[in-house]
Amino acid sequence: MMTERIRTLDDLLSDPMVQLVMTRDSVRPEDVRLLFKRARDRSVNFTPPAHVIDACCTAGA
Repeated sequence: MMTERIRTLDDLLSDPMVQLVMTRDSVRPEDVRLLFKRARDRSVNFTPPAHVIDACCTAGA
C-alpha cells in the first residue's frame, strides 16, 4: 500500500515488491545488511577533507 511508511531496514527488506526486485537481481537480504554495515562502519571515523571543512566554515562568513 502506498501510504504505508517504511521505518526500518527490516521493514524494507520484508516488502513484497522489494523482495521481487531483489530476487530478480539475485540480491539477498544479508547482502544488503552487509552493505549498510560497511557504510556505517566507514562513516564512524570519517573526517572530510580539509577543503570541505574549510568551505563549510567559510560559507557563512
